[in-house]
Amino acid sequence: MRPELRGELFQRHDGNPILTAADWPHTVNAVFNPGVAQLRGETLLLARVEDRTGISHLGVARSVNGLTDWIVEHDRNMVPDLASHAEQFGIEDPRITQIGDEYLIVYTGYSSDGPLVCLAKTRDFRSFERRGVLMPPEDKDAALFPRQFEGRWALIHRPVSATPRLAAHIWLSWSPDLRHWGAHTILFSAREGAWWDAHKIGLCAPPLETPRGWLLLYHGVQTTAAGSIYRLGLALLDIAHPDRVLARSSEWLLGPDAPYERIGDVDQVVFSCGWQLLDDGDTIRLYYGAADTSICVATASLCALLDWLSRHST
Repeated sequence: MRPELRGELFQRHDGNPILTAADWPHTVNAVFNPGVAQLRGETLLLARVEDRTGISHLGVARSVNGLTDWIVEHDRNMVPDLASHAEQFGIEDPRITQIGDEYLIVYTGYSSDGPLVCLAKTRDFRSFERRGVLMPPEDKDAALFPRQFEGRWALIHRPVSATPRLAAHIWLSWSPDLRHWGAHTILFSAREGAWWDAHKIGLCAPPLETPRGWLLLYHGVQTTAAGSIYRLGLALLDIAHPDRVLARSSEWLLGPDAPYERIGDVDQVVFSCGWQLLDDGDTIRLYYGAADTSICVATASLCALLDWLSRHST
């Protein structure tokens, strides 16, 4: 059955996966979970590249049309500072927010105490200025809003309790200077029971400003007898007060279905760190990791997503 007849709003690119480990100029294990930016008329992906050591760094691939003819640049990498506590086991899952001519990269560093939220900035994706740790372990799945609210920056992130079996929720925190964070609050919680987003949820791509509010893409993890399934859903926040949740999808929107999403280093996973709204103001390109192994892309209509969310909201 054709995807549109099954009610699927995101249409997978026929050429998926668009990038795999075989595309890298040196031997790596997997490439996945890229952040995305527009730079000098090209689409730039900042991908998680997992070496055969098991340590991940961030690598650059670029394309004029954002779909094909990717150029992987071996000399444009953000490598972990293995001598630092925050990055001693690698860096991963970048989410990119553009502010003027700067790109703020919120990424996960892996320390001996677990994952934590870090910040770096760049103008060219060649040199990267680290701005330090924003949230201590265990915390990840974080991104900044592209503008301030009454002089404060807002960060969405996902702390994890040290107590086993407790749920992991999506939080919102505030800062006057991108260094000191407070006013921490739960934005919305993981559901319970058999829901697709029970027990553990987390932000995917950075918030997208729309006429109806801030559109969020988030992942939910459903635990089954065969293992975990990572799927994607939507939420909508008030444009002036992003701590107010206007809508949250009752159903998942995109889940592992294609073979490259169902089988890989981690089976049954679709996971995104970046999306783009194209110049027509309606077409969204979603870049995502498939089974923690490769990079894929899917497209959708922004209007269709917002209409769907209004009909499938709790």
